[in-house]
Amino acid sequence: MSGLLVVTAVPAEADAVRAGLADTTVTVTPVGVGPAVAGAATARLLTLAEAAGHPYRAVVSAGVAGGFVGRAAVGGTVLGSASIAADLGAESADGFIPVDELGMPPALLGGGSVVPADPTLLAALRTALPAATVGPVLTVSTVTGTAASTEELRRRHPEAVAEAMEGYGVAVAAAQAGVPFAELRTISNPIGPRDRDAWRLREALTALTLAAPALR
Repeated sequence: MSGLLVVTAVPAEADAVRAGLADTTVTVTPVGVGPAVAGAATARLLTLAEAAGHPYRAVVSAGVAGGFVGRAAVGGTVLGSASIAADLGAESADGFIPVDELGMPPALLGGGSVVPADPTLLAALRTALPAATVGPVLTVSTVTGTAASTEELRRRHPEAVAEAMEGYGVAVAAAQAGVPFAELRTISNPIGPRDRDAWRLREALTALTLAAPALR
């Protein structure tokens, strides 16, 4: 069996993780931006490793994220208790309907719009990163950029601490392969009206490097 697989969206995140790694058996690979490409690429990596007779023991989706104000501070570290497909569903006159509530057979939902982190893997990360904020991480295909959409997400997901673009896709790929999954994020910006001047990407990448020794 191979070691841990860590997937990021972009090379800068992968470089930040590698810079802090202590375990040489960990594989770090950028797989692309968004849940579709991240899920497809992760599924391919897991399948190739299994076919070669060296399956990965677990997979972690890692990178930077936006944090909900008051729940996850810029520069802080977040561990996802679950990865949630926040925009997978349907609009209606009464508001957003999650895909789980659309009446489709469960077998077609691939586990539904919420994929919990593996309890053992999450517990190990929590032990290694005791200061990290723990809570659901939303996966979106469109980054939130207005006050109205921020408040809507808060209303629908009152426990969520952050949003990113890949976690749910990676989580589904891991679930389909029967591989434990977790999500680790560091916060580069507050979720809300789009303001690039408020982003602290360098601080978030530094935090990712500091968190990387937990990935073992």
